[in-house]
Amino acid sequence: MTNITLKISEIEKYLGKLNENLKNKIISTGIEIEDLNEREIILGITPNRPDLLSFQGFLRHLLYYLEKRKVRSYYAKENKDYSVIVEKSVKGVRPYTVCAVAKNIKFDDEKIKEIIDIQEKLHLTIGRNRKKLAIGIYPMEKIKFPIKFLAKNPKEITFRPLEFNKEIDGLKILREHPTGREYAHLLEGKNVFPIFEDADKKILSMPPIINSHETGKITNETKDVFIECSGFDLFYLNKVLNIICCALLDMGAEVYKVKIIDKKTFYTPDFSEEKIEFTIDQINKTIGLNLKEREIEKLLLKMGIKIEKGRKSFFALVPPYRTDILNWSDISEEVAIAYGYENLIPEIPSISIIAEEDENYKKKRKIGDILSGLGFLECSSLHLNTKEEIKRMHYQFKDFIEIENSKTEYNSLRIDLLTNLLKIFSENSDSQYPQKIFELGPVFSLDEKEEAGIKEKNNLAIAICDDETNFTEIKKVLDYLFKMLGKKYEIEETENTNFINGRVGEIFVDGKKIGFIGEISPRVLKNWKINFPVAALEIELFF
Repeated sequence: MTNITLKISEIEKYLGKLNENLKNKIISTGIEIEDLNEREIILGITPNRPDLLSFQGFLRHLLYYLEKRKVRSYYAKENKDYSVIVEKSVKGVRPYTVCAVAKNIKFDDEKIKEIIDIQEKLHLTIGRNRKKLAIGIYPMEKIKFPIKFLAKNPKEITFRPLEFNKEIDGLKILREHPTGREYAHLLEGKNVFPIFEDADKKILSMPPIINSHETGKITNETKDVFIECSGFDLFYLNKVLNIICCALLDMGAEVYKVKIIDKKTFYTPDFSEEKIEFTIDQINKTIGLNLKEREIEKLLLKMGIKIEKGRKSFFALVPPYRTDILNWSDISEEVAIAYGYENLIPEIPSISIIAEEDENYKKKRKIGDILSGLGFLECSSLHLNTKEEIKRMHYQFKDFIEIENSKTEYNSLRIDLLTNLLKIFSENSDSQYPQKIFELGPVFSLDEKEEAGIKEKNNLAIAICDDETNFTEIKKVLDYLFKMLGKKYEIEETENTNFINGRVGEIFVDGKKIGFIGEISPRVLKNWKINFPVAALEIELFF
């Protein structure tokens, strides 16, 4: 949960007295009141609602909920003079950008603070502390179009970073500037650094690190701004740009589209409302109510969502700043919030059942208890991987099971558990060693014999990362596990490109191959930037 601090005087200016009734209304929309004093209120915003991380977003949300404002649509004007050219050189470090121009903003100290605050909150949340995306805002009077997004050798990048006393090159920025030192790890190991450069060759910024002091500092005199958002996922880049631009439009600004000249040319921001199909029965069955069409429409308007009627169903028009609505079940949740969870009446089921723990779950729990007793930590990772993650281990793999219309770069069902365990080692290289982890969970593969064409099975993966770990150590774990389970197994030497030759074997139970055991190959460890040996095994659960 991320906190935002708002002035009570500003809230009361638009919403009325901050009494107990209004506090309860705020809480009922899913916003927590973390702290409150005579001047300020601190609100806790859940990760799925980054559009509420500004005063304008919060105000919009409450005005709709309290039915004090009609739901508006957002539009961006066109101007042929605004274009950004994305060069090939940047594709290996930070491949995408989306941009906008906002005009006629009456900046004062409070508005500047608000814009900077939402920028940093979005960096921290959706941007994963600038790793996934970064935002830059620049005064239009200091820059000239067209703008280029490119990458250069860091020694050839020279400008005065924000609030610094002199010009320095890209490498020195990472060493000498406070912000540069904080985010230096994001460009670590890169041969070239990304930059935005205007038509006069003036550097605007070096994302995701720092803006230029000359071209990237907003003041009270600023009226028009250029906004860019750069990163690795166009879906979230567009959503973040929309969140910022919609907040500026709510401030009274005018927003203009920018032509992005990439492999394909497109225009941003895109304020198109996404259509999510649903039926009245789906909503009522999910919530347990008997709402009519008009009632659902009114409740969704309280959440800022308009609807259209189709032939046999309805379509929710999701606002361009919402990132959390993916399907009809999310629409059901919006209706439930607007209706009020406190207004739902619990009902006792008319049937009687006796609950019993699933036998397979009992066995999984037993395995977990055994491994925990050996000092292993249990992990629970995503069921999705990126193609790049899968290929870091299985470099010849081609049979990806892709998710249609994935909202993120995680668009392929995982084919094993070891890939994610290695990812965990890679992301925790600064933690204490030895690192001993395991995971129990489903993996997926293509299978024409299955009705859906996909086979799902449950696996167990165990991995040890340490400077002296080896095949013998992981085999001892396997020996103890099978002894405690009362099972026998055999190992046959084999070859597997993911493991070191001569230190890998296939595991058999009752003549059936259930998995592999061995020491992970240096190629795979290098791909994951793991500096210590890893001994691991992965087996299909045989019960």
